[in-house]
Amino acid sequence: MHTRVGILGAGPAGLVLSLLLAEQGIESVIVETRTREEIERTIRAGVLEQGTVDLLVRHGVGDRALAQGARHDGVEFRFGGAPHRIDFAGLVGRSVWLYPQHEVLKDLIAARLAASADIRFGCSEVEPRGIGGDRPVIAFTGADGTREELVCAVVAGCDGSNGISRRSIPETARTEHFRAYPFGWFGILAEAPPSSDELVYTHSERGFALISTRSPEVQRMYFQCAPDEDADSWSDARIWDELQARVAGDGFSLREGAIFQRGVIPMRSFVCEPMRHGRLFLAGDAAHVVPPTGAKGLNLAVADVAVLARALAEFFSTGSPAGLDDYSATALRRVWRAQHFSWWMTSMLHTPPDASPFDVRRQLGELDMVTGSAAGSAYLAEAYTGWPLEG
Repeated sequence: MHTRVGILGAGPAGLVLSLLLAEQGIESVIVETRTREEIERTIRAGVLEQGTVDLLVRHGVGDRALAQGARHDGVEFRFGGAPHRIDFAGLVGRSVWLYPQHEVLKDLIAARLAASADIRFGCSEVEPRGIGGDRPVIAFTGADGTREELVCAVVAGCDGSNGISRRSIPETARTEHFRAYPFGWFGILAEAPPSSDELVYTHSERGFALISTRSPEVQRMYFQCAPDEDADSWSDARIWDELQARVAGDGFSLREGAIFQRGVIPMRSFVCEPMRHGRLFLAGDAAHVVPPTGAKGLNLAVADVAVLARALAEFFSTGSPAGLDDYSATALRRVWRAQHFSWWMTSMLHTPPDASPFDVRRQLGELDMVTGSAAGSAYLAEAYTGWPLEG
């Protein structure tokens, strides 16, 4: 088989890249190890930046996000037992949408298959070869057991943090930056009505908590915990008591219900530099991971491929490699911005295990500065709703 762009992974980065390339008349083939059902049934939260929603709408795959997602024009920070609202719309004229990642993937998969895109689900033994040359190959075993070779001009590594793409780059040719945080997020899904109209980020003496909405009937909530916490050892009553204690103050309380999903999410930061080796270009979680506090994961993947799609369009239409040569540096500027913002939000809101009274008071001072200053609030609003997409 031959194609112009071989895409490893049918996650947000791979599917959006396929969409953007198709609109430029550039053919691609997606090779994915999971089945379509596995992708669409893996429940993940999602906060979509303004630019991400605009891109989805502009390319015909944003209708459900607008109709079923919840638009938030601000966010609430709770500390010292009191609420403090950041007005996104008033400060920067932008918003975010709560729309789960797996729903985004459903929309993208349906749109790409309706357009006769070539997506190979359920593949195994995937192996990129010759990425240092000008005709790389993706070898894989299809879902029917047939061994295939896909000859490409370019390979896009969009297969996540555990995929083969990054590992295909020689260790001597890449630098990996990694930070593990000394806490995780205990997350639940509960059958309950919303407790707030907007996201609630809480700093408390007991640690961080986040109150989010999945739908009018289902709520997603998190609280800071040890990274090795056993979620199954907690009763529903204990979970609700902990969440209620962390958000308590000024009469505010959570509306409770049956908990039907729970788990602990590790907190880590990761960046691979550069995001390119030869004809292999990394995008999304294959190149970087951020803690979820800043809500940047899916949005960074979209930002990466917006840059990459523009560079590929230039390459295939004019033969100029300038955009491809600049891809890594261009994408990494936004990646490191997002890493800083995610780290900053995490360090401001979470209580380290060894925190001193000074550390806690410093955090409260920082929160007061951010919420009490127009400039501080505007910075948070701009970063949270997303910087303009390049490309």
